[in-house]
Amino acid sequence: MNKVQAVLSKGKGTPVSLETILVPDPGPGEVLVKVQACGVCHTDLHYREGAIGDDFPYFLGHEAAGVVEKIGDDVDNVAPGDFVIVAWRAPCATCRSCLRGRPWYCFDSRNAAQPMTLEDGTPLSPALGIGAFAELTLVAAGQAVKVDPKADAKAAGLIGCGIMAGLGAAINTGGVSRGDSVAVFGCGGVGDAAIAGAKLAGAHTVIAVDIDDRKLEWAKGFGATHTVNSREVDAVEAIQGITGGNGADVCIEAVGLPQTYEQAFFARDLAGTVVLVGVPSPEMKIELPMIEVFGRGGQLKSSWYGDCLPTRDFPMYIDLYMQGRLDLDGFVSESIGIGDVEEAFHKMERGEVLRSVVVM
Repeated sequence: MNKVQAVLSKGKGTPVSLETILVPDPGPGEVLVKVQACGVCHTDLHYREGAIGDDFPYFLGHEAAGVVEKIGDDVDNVAPGDFVIVAWRAPCATCRSCLRGRPWYCFDSRNAAQPMTLEDGTPLSPALGIGAFAELTLVAAGQAVKVDPKADAKAAGLIGCGIMAGLGAAINTGGVSRGDSVAVFGCGGVGDAAIAGAKLAGAHTVIAVDIDDRKLEWAKGFGATHTVNSREVDAVEAIQGITGGNGADVCIEAVGLPQTYEQAFFARDLAGTVVLVGVPSPEMKIELPMIEVFGRGGQLKSSWYGDCLPTRDFPMYIDLYMQGRLDLDGFVSESIGIGDVEEAFHKMERGEVLRSVVVM
């Protein structure tokens, strides 16, 4: 059993705290990871606010990279000393989706079987089945994805959630291809990753939409060819104007609000695609004219974790990063200590950062 300090959320809406927790040594099919860096993602804030569930206490942190410390029995995909990114999807290979050859939709993703606990034995609920604001974390072996050890852990860890969600929304879910026009609504970390993904895929026109000029300026650095401040102009009309009156081939909603989803819906071209990757709250609803849903054709899709297969996608994007073709460093706004997570949440809420990254 290993004692470490970890960032916990112990009650809805209350500030996070640093507590001593117990992390077991790995059992069969489990891996103990020594965390080197972990990004502060908006999903962690959702957990703290009770927007995902009420299984407190939550062990926060999930955008992590580090080194395998120990492995349990029956683990053959990684070895001690391997540099890994931790994924929150670890396909089971036996559910109906995996058996149909669609492991990127796995309906029974694996997590560690043993619980991590408080010192009194209270089990913790790890964020997205990970929990990584700590020096050590226990995960299922399939969650540990080996990548190039020369990659900077601060940048690499972000592939584990937000960056993969955005890249995958453009490339995997949206199917962006050469010559396409793409509009991305919301230019935080996920939205900017979608912009970077659209650029990688060969999009000709990439339109960034936000209400914050600072974020729109950041978006240019990731590949946006045009920017639209939707507080100042009608976003749908602006996108149509940029695309010759047609609308974008792919519209990616990275905010999770009904009004921005509606803008994305009406800003797409005929037979175009809308991708929802922003996370809405449970009470939100959308209302669209059915004749428009029918008449515009195309596809309305949701992107789960960028529809990624971590063992395929993580090493590929790290290789692109090492080649200088994917600017992961640009997403790292600041490096912070493990005791600075609460303030990082406030910076996130104020729109001051793309990602604060906890360095262990």
